[in-house]
Amino acid sequence: MQQKESAYEKEQRIKQKWQSDHTFQQSIAQRKKAKPFVFYEGPPTANGLPHVGHAFGRTVKDIVARYKTMQGFYVERKAGWDTHGLPVELAVEKELGISGKQEIEKYGIEKFIKKCQESVFTYEKKWRVFTEDLGYWLDMENPYVTLENNYIESVWSILSHVHKNGELYKGHRVSPYCPSCQTSLSSHEVAQGYKDVKDLSATAKFKLVNEENVYFLGWTTTPWTLPANVALAVNATLQYAKVQYEGDYYIVVQSLVEKLFSGQAQIVETMPGSALKGLKYEAPFNFVTLEKGHEVVLADYVTDSSGTGIVHIAPAYGEDDYRIVKENGLSFVNIVDGRGCYTAEVPPLAGRFVKDCDVDIIKMLAQSGRLFSKEKYEHSYPHCWRCDSPLLYYATDSWFINMQKHRDELVKLNSTVNWYPEHIKEGRFGNFLDHVLDWNISRNRYWGTPLNVWQCDECGHEVAPASIAELQQLSGQSLDTLELHKPYIDTVVCQCPLCEHTMHRTPEVIDVWFDSGSMPFAQHHYPFNKDIDFSQSFPADVVIEGIDQTRGFFYSLLAVSTLYKGVAPYKNVLSLGHILDEDGRKMSKSKGNALEPSEMMEAYGADALRWAFMTDSAPWNPKRFSHKTVQEAKSKFVDTFDNVFRFYKMYADIDGYVYDAQNKGIHTKMDEWILSRLEHTKVIANKAMEQYDFTQASREMGSFIEELSNWYIRRNRARFWATGMSDDKLAAYATLYESLTTIAQLAAPFTPFITEDIYTTLTGQSVHLADYPIGDASTIDVTLEAQMVAVRNIVELGRRIRNSSAVKVKQPLSELFIVSPVEELQDYAHIIKEELNIKELHFVKTLEDYEKIDYKLNFKTAGIAFGKNVNVMKSLVENLTEQQKRQFKLNGSLVLHIDDEPIVLKREHVEKTSHVPEGFAFEEEAGYEVLMNLQLTEDLLQEGQMREMIRIIQEKRKALDLPVEKYIEINFSANEENIEILKKFEALLQANMLVKRFNYNKKIVTPTITTKLFDDELWIELVY
Repeated sequence: MQQKESAYEKEQRIKQKWQSDHTFQQSIAQRKKAKPFVFYEGPPTANGLPHVGHAFGRTVKDIVARYKTMQGFYVERKAGWDTHGLPVELAVEKELGISGKQEIEKYGIEKFIKKCQESVFTYEKKWRVFTEDLGYWLDMENPYVTLENNYIESVWSILSHVHKNGELYKGHRVSPYCPSCQTSLSSHEVAQGYKDVKDLSATAKFKLVNEENVYFLGWTTTPWTLPANVALAVNATLQYAKVQYEGDYYIVVQSLVEKLFSGQAQIVETMPGSALKGLKYEAPFNFVTLEKGHEVVLADYVTDSSGTGIVHIAPAYGEDDYRIVKENGLSFVNIVDGRGCYTAEVPPLAGRFVKDCDVDIIKMLAQSGRLFSKEKYEHSYPHCWRCDSPLLYYATDSWFINMQKHRDELVKLNSTVNWYPEHIKEGRFGNFLDHVLDWNISRNRYWGTPLNVWQCDECGHEVAPASIAELQQLSGQSLDTLELHKPYIDTVVCQCPLCEHTMHRTPEVIDVWFDSGSMPFAQHHYPFNKDIDFSQSFPADVVIEGIDQTRGFFYSLLAVSTLYKGVAPYKNVLSLGHILDEDGRKMSKSKGNALEPSEMMEAYGADALRWAFMTDSAPWNPKRFSHKTVQEAKSKFVDTFDNVFRFYKMYADIDGYVYDAQNKGIHTKMDEWILSRLEHTKVIANKAMEQYDFTQASREMGSFIEELSNWYIRRNRARFWATGMSDDKLAAYATLYESLTTIAQLAAPFTPFITEDIYTTLTGQSVHLADYPIGDASTIDVTLEAQMVAVRNIVELGRRIRNSSAVKVKQPLSELFIVSPVEELQDYAHIIKEELNIKELHFVKTLEDYEKIDYKLNFKTAGIAFGKNVNVMKSLVENLTEQQKRQFKLNGSLVLHIDDEPIVLKREHVEKTSHVPEGFAFEEEAGYEVLMNLQLTEDLLQEGQMREMIRIIQEKRKALDLPVEKYIEINFSANEENIEILKKFEALLQANMLVKRFNYNKKIVTPTITTKLFDDELWIELVY
């Protein structure tokens, strides 16, 4: 072992050993014939760098996979790369210094596609190093890659199935649209990109035809759509009012008259919304000419909850608007191009991005006298999840999958899945399924899986080939070497089986989420690969991703599996919370608060990072994270575990101890306690792991390591120092060995490096090839554990008294009185005495002979409990009799009376103050009470000085780097009085130091230590 090896260096050494020993491969191979535990790796994009969220997700995945492998399952861990889509295209555009579809086509689609192919693995090496450094075992040599022909062919097979079922169709409808990317989005993509923004709303005046000074007031949150107005919509069942205001007449919903006109308008006439149907009006702008339009229509979705109760309709920019216009046979107009800019039909604003023109539109309304009011408002608005541009709702031709037909089936299948946390199932995810829309599957872009639909130029017949072989048959071309991407796939022309005319492929590529959702099938080239038993890899036992994937990967998996197989693709879903900065803000490079996982691993080691993720809080909770969080995890668990191991190894090497399961010595109470705690830890950890409760499992292991280090070893050091190899010493070694090896196995999924280092050193075997320890509840000694908890609680209260009284533990004290809710602690009296350096213990039922108690009301809690009686209660509490106080202390409650009405006083209603005699100090907590006598006699003071001297000598030994097992001589030089004191306590000195002989008043020329003993000089010489 290298003493000065950093955590990162140690982990690199272990990583190299894994690689040379093929440990990962061995762990899979040895379970080859075991029952599979199916695990899906959601594919990251390799053209971006991993961030701390990836480190968290990959840690959780690795913990599950390692745990299940150690449980005896066969866990295949196939890596994957998401290589298609707009993120790749946008990165290439940036690299080439171009922007938009027109510039891509000018550059050349084939050249652009080649650049996309080159770019997708830009950071593949960094991802690989990051993954290996994190300790995430994943088969990165044989990954599934979404750009490969085999993967695309499997996706085609699924889409062909959907098409043959009549569920893939082309439609002209309003869809979310990114003007920057110039393509539409699916509803679940939109759900990922909402932001709170401030926009302008406008209330415009729509003049009735042939009516002087009479206007409809229409409210809109998208003023830029007003030049494309086709109709106004009202609700037939709402009451509307015609009001007179400042010389003009306005028609609005009656319930909003007061709000809109601030009580200054006079209602002239009321009518139901149905009476307004068909009324003609003049639009605020005359940029477009309509064959039929500019009239009032009826719509059920119009409400009086906001606006004016009259909705402006622009059919190209809203789903409801589009439907209303179609239902009423009105004209369709679109004045916005594919870049989100006004066309030449709006001359003043032509070529400008529409979302930037709200202010201009409002100014134009004001200039023409058609603006009634405007205001800023904050609302949640959808942005592109890929490029962050604000989305428009835009009427386009797109291909859709009929998901609404499968809504009930999706809900039913989701009901069979266990979600962690559970509320996502019926909440965030369930609500989304309840309102699922048809899946807009097509994208008018270049780099993606081509939509495998060929359409006849003549009769419009469609064919969706399910395989390359089927396409080859339809086209009559040899396609063995054809790459299935644009522009190559577009050279494949087929013959229509109905009319024998030419068929061309529709130009779109598909939504990348359909690629991802197909991975359970496409990763194995299903249904074409006959070498695998697909039933052994579907459905997944667990899928693990961030909560932002609720409407991404989780939904696309369920949707594709429902369409293709009619079954849920997973049994359990872990939806992980976000990693936030220490102030609770989302991390981002632009804010300068992003943490680099690779830097953290180099600084603290991957084990510390992984442990910090797990112990902080449940994996589905958002986590405030910082360097300090990881530093603490390293200190509390990783370093403590390593220190315990080093302690064991140091003494085992000195004694030449080798663990023998048949010769474990004779256990002490302390051995029995820590072994019971070990068994208890196994039971709790296994139960928690089965519930994916990694936080409880890891915290339980952390508690055990703390108890092992700070209690078991601290209480048993002398057993390891002892000469020879007695049964007692054998038991100490065997107990510590079993504790170390078992915790190494339990914690191996969490901290794979430190556990491997410890376990391999102790056993010669890899911990990751071992079985996961299973606890035996019948061997747990609950009484013993409770008693040891009581002892530690008493010791902690005693230490608290010493700290608050500024009396060091080295200074012995005469007596301690103890009240404990746990009885039968006499067997542990020596432990309490030694820990607190106390001469005598008194276990008593009560401290009433020493403690005088005063109670006063806690107004924060009492005010709520007692209300108007609180002042009366205050007086009653301050005047409690001694008997009432004792009763209250004993029972935790006391019945008092106000006007003969009983009122129950509880502990939380009062504040307690204890008074004890001078020279004593008192502490209490959770039913434990301790009273310590702080008065010092001459003997106690002398012993205190001796113990302080022992500390000084031991520190000097350490500074001199003397071997821990080395016995030395000690020479003292002091006045006669102090020499007598030293001789008096020689047995104490001998018991606490490795000393062959003490020599008194021997001439010392150069003292090793110069100190004071009762204010007189003391010289000490260490002879070694």
